[in-house]
Amino acid sequence: MSKEKTSFVYVTYIRSTPEKVYEAITRPEIARRYWGHENVSDWRQGSKWQHVRANDQRTVELVGEVVEVSPPDRLVITWANASQAEDRDAYSRVTFEVVEYEDMVRLTVTHDELEAGSGMANGISKGWPAVLSSLKSFLETGDALDVFAKPKAA
Repeated sequence: MSKEKTSFVYVTYIRSTPEKVYEAITRPEIARRYWGHENVSDWRQGSKWQHVRANDQRTVELVGEVVEVSPPDRLVITWANASQAEDRDAYSRVTFEVVEYEDMVRLTVTHDELEAGSGMANGISKGWPAVLSSLKSFLETGDALDVFAKPKAA
């Protein structure tokens, strides 16, 4: 019996260009500044990609494959915890769609094929809003947010 799947869609508007938004997602030296991770790949269809923690340990936390590449408008990748790399059922999919809107960009991130109620689904429901807010802040002001911040104790 197959497990129930879920998806999440995140949309943000960023005062930037499609090229800069796309580069911020795919260039490790930029992603590390607002995400605390580097997305490492040659960004060719069928290539592997890794999401590497940008610290001294350089831990590979996520892995996947590049499914579709159409810079600067669209990028589709598969996504799984590194510990589940061999389990094809553990993979979900992330689609980045970048659309120019006059002097800004609409970035839509769709994370689908997620197992409903899984740790990954729970994690990305909190993680993507922080990462995309940090990306927006970084591209518009040059200052990123702390994506690892925790809520203050009451």
